[in-house]
Amino acid sequence: MANESASIVQKLWNYCNVLRDDGVSYGDYVEQLTYLLFLKMADEQTQPPFNKPPLIPKGLDWQSLLEKDGDALGVHYRHILETLGKEGGMLGAIFRKSQNRIQDPAKLRRLIMLINDETWVGLDIDVKGEIYEGLLQKNAEDVKSGAGQYFTPRPLIKAMVEVIRPEPGMTICDPACGTGGFILAAHDHISKHHQLDKGQKKLLKYHTFKGNDIVDAVVRLCVMNLYLHGIGGDESPIEVGDSLISDPGDRFDIVLTNPPFGKKSSITIVNGEGRAGRESLIYERPDFWATTSNKQLNFLQHVKTLLKINGKAAIVVPDNVLFEGGAGETVRRKLLHECDVHTLLRLPTGVFYAQGVKANLLFFDRKPASEKPWTEKLWIYDLRTNKHFTLKTDPLCYEDLQDFTKCYNPENRFNRKEAERFKAFTYDELMQRDKVSLDIFWLKDESLEDSENLPSPDLLASDIAENLESALEQFSSIHEDLGGK
Repeated sequence: MANESASIVQKLWNYCNVLRDDGVSYGDYVEQLTYLLFLKMADEQTQPPFNKPPLIPKGLDWQSLLEKDGDALGVHYRHILETLGKEGGMLGAIFRKSQNRIQDPAKLRRLIMLINDETWVGLDIDVKGEIYEGLLQKNAEDVKSGAGQYFTPRPLIKAMVEVIRPEPGMTICDPACGTGGFILAAHDHISKHHQLDKGQKKLLKYHTFKGNDIVDAVVRLCVMNLYLHGIGGDESPIEVGDSLISDPGDRFDIVLTNPPFGKKSSITIVNGEGRAGRESLIYERPDFWATTSNKQLNFLQHVKTLLKINGKAAIVVPDNVLFEGGAGETVRRKLLHECDVHTLLRLPTGVFYAQGVKANLLFFDRKPASEKPWTEKLWIYDLRTNKHFTLKTDPLCYEDLQDFTKCYNPENRFNRKEAERFKAFTYDELMQRDKVSLDIFWLKDESLEDSENLPSPDLLASDIAENLESALEQFSSIHEDLGGK
């Protein structure tokens, strides 16, 4: 299976290199593949043995593309994209605001024939999913495209889902879903660990998952990814829009998410003279504990709102959420009081495609109103001190997270034992810390003590680059606060 999917990924990817000479980026290429793959699979489902009624109107379907060549093909393809983009449901989600980025009709024709040579519907769901995930991974690895910010490393997602343990019948949300990694991993976990009856399978496919992302192109990739993995029906489980604008009213058993990095939420304002400037967005919401332009603090508050009582959350947060004063302190105090904030995983650097990010996984359960604080102990696992990973040469693997999973003890997290990298801090201890900072570490950094233990030059250079980028982001943020443009 792995060989079959790898060879198809390679075949499709090799053709991307031909198109790059015409200025078609990796992201644009994956997008065009998405449109064409969807049309091809919709066509296959109308053929024996499936014989389903056509999803795509006649004259806008795959067969109509095969009949055209030259400039007529380019004109017809643009017409298909424009028309299907106005449809509702999954069709609209995939084709919304779609455009043809392949200007040479001969190369478009070649891509159509490449896709036509494979029978996609006949492929196993795992193979189809693997092929598409392979393309998304390659797109994320292309630093210039910036797509990495929408792609959370899959080993990290797998470990998060394994300790949260989603079960059949639970509702699951990702309010910053990117290309759908958390939804797929949760779906996979439920399918593999439970014998599902017909009703449960239907529930899992159509009514378990909800996602949201602010970027049209990313939602497109996500919807296609879910479709290839057999999730969702005619209606898309993913919506386009700013999650933080308001309380959607829906409540979920589980929220798994990696909100976008970058401290500020902002919009572009064009003044009367036609000059564009950035203006910080501040969300005034009655369900929020603090009003702030800090995007991560807003997402943390939003996730709390989305949870049912006793619902479980796992969220990626950057370091500033753990120690920042003002609104940050208010949010931490409220979160520790109103929720059971039970686990924090300090992640190493070099894990995410966005450079300069020092991040953590925060796990908490929402609880009913109470005068007594719900958090009794916060257990912290330090996977950062004396750990070095790089995206290219030494990426984070699933095995690197297995000790954390063991310490978390998902079978019974109330029965945990301290270890070298795993320590508990009581609610009272946390309250006594300056600004209720959760940025806690206790291991000695060996590289500071012994010159023989210095990391390799490439790791040192990578660390310096990450620290500089992080510092630049903070300076930029201060500049904005002071009214700079």
